[in-house]
Amino acid sequence: MTETDVEKLKLMVVDDEPDNLELLYRTFRRDFQVYKANHAMKALEILDKEGEMAVIISDQRMPEMNGTEFLSLTVERFPDTTRILLTGFTDVEDLVDAINSGQVFKYITKPWKPDRLKEIVEQAADAYQLVKKRTQELRRALRRESLFNAVTTAIRESLDYSSMLEKIVATIGQSFKTSYCLLRPVESNCLTADEFSYLDPQITYSCEFFDASSLIEQVLETRHYQHSLYNKNDNPCYQLAVPLIYQQHLLAVLALYETGRDQPWQDEDIQLITGVAEQAALALSQAKLYQRLQEKQQQIRAELEIARQIQNNLLRQSLPDIKGVKVQACCYPAREVGGDFFEVFVHPKGDLWLAVGDVSGKGVPAALFMASAISVLRRELSQETPAMPNMVIQNLNKALGDDLISSNCFITLILARYTPSTRELVYANAGHIYPLLWSRETDIDNPQHLKIRSIPLGILPKWQADFGQLFLAPKDILLFTSDGITEAMVATKTCVPENSVNGFKSNHRSMLHLDGLWQLLQQETQPLSLNHLLARIQADNNIQEDDQTILSLEVF
Repeated sequence: MTETDVEKLKLMVVDDEPDNLELLYRTFRRDFQVYKANHAMKALEILDKEGEMAVIISDQRMPEMNGTEFLSLTVERFPDTTRILLTGFTDVEDLVDAINSGQVFKYITKPWKPDRLKEIVEQAADAYQLVKKRTQELRRALRRESLFNAVTTAIRESLDYSSMLEKIVATIGQSFKTSYCLLRPVESNCLTADEFSYLDPQITYSCEFFDASSLIEQVLETRHYQHSLYNKNDNPCYQLAVPLIYQQHLLAVLALYETGRDQPWQDEDIQLITGVAEQAALALSQAKLYQRLQEKQQQIRAELEIARQIQNNLLRQSLPDIKGVKVQACCYPAREVGGDFFEVFVHPKGDLWLAVGDVSGKGVPAALFMASAISVLRRELSQETPAMPNMVIQNLNKALGDDLISSNCFITLILARYTPSTRELVYANAGHIYPLLWSRETDIDNPQHLKIRSIPLGILPKWQADFGQLFLAPKDILLFTSDGITEAMVATKTCVPENSVNGFKSNHRSMLHLDGLWQLLQQETQPLSLNHLLARIQADNNIQEDDQTILSLEVF
């Protein structure tokens, strides 16, 4: 931002402390059009009068309405505005609320460093300008798409490529009320022998009356529209030849003829015709590529199957045999590849590390982050003396956080270290489902949920949380799951009169949740089989909506 900018961006500062407000104003008045407000209602009045701001900087603690509430009121009216929150505290819940309801770009704690604040505001202004640019591009694309839809609607009844060409030439000829319209397909920059034409029924001339071979040849050479005027039988005849080009490929040449006009086509007419020709080229290209796409779909399916096998090979294919415990794990992606993963790692010093993670989203993007997460996790666990689980997760966030935030993704993860000699379990949870502990020695009727948990990876630049610690007893079963398990839709069964089958009937479908998983776990025969448990869950799901991963640790 410099003083030489033609037009400065608008920036609003909102703070109930006069000194802070004046300081913010002086900091940015040279680079922005700065508007000041000492409370939220005044800020809303300024927005009503001045319109959209590029950046809004708001204090959190203000009378009548706090910063989070104020910023949330601006989201719907000004979605492109970049918002910055000033706060004197760092409570995670307030920050999450600000990010969710106010769409806050950054938060800054008081007192702030001037250089850091300027840097963040410059980033916010750049983000605003980028959003504006992309919004304009999107609007242009939508207009183009609307015109494309209009053309494809006219030719939708076409059954093949040839019938589509016939429909295009007839539609354009009728729409522009031409005397004669000719379409010549092009292959490898050469005209084909095919011709598709439209002749106005009111014209008494035959097709031979109109000859545009010279004009069409010029279009082939120049790839630009050509037009001319000539007299035939004392009748003025106007010709216009337009290339149909899609992605620099010349697909056809369209020639239009008009007799009896008072004047040749104006620039506006030519632009409209060339614009429609461009949209027709899109439809032609789609029709031409349809068969090739059909062939490529099969190739894509084969490649995705290879990707599925590669991703599956990233997971442990065989689980360790450790005296005194049994580990089981299953992972089923909803698509060919997914974002769920598990890890079972035996450290040379004897500790057993267990993890289940879930990358937001599905498909290939989630799978790429899943592969990165496993790679970094194994690197951390392979250290001579691995850190505590919460510090390992912190290191993962440091390694992957920037990429996650820039891609608008996050990862939930539960990581535990089990020491067989002492039966000690130390765990840390980054926004994942609570682990379920079934301790049949102490309380066989109630599960224990390990509830120490923090936010997922990729939310804040620095992740930090406490770890949980407990000791397992013989016959204890520890279960880690992803939300694809707990959010699976299952049939709820209720007791009915004895004439029904098995005394139960299916009543309605609902999410399994942890309570439902606990009930299924109690009904399982011993020793526990995760494959059997998962088969019971999947039996009620015709379509798997999400990746499903489950891992168990059973102590003997």
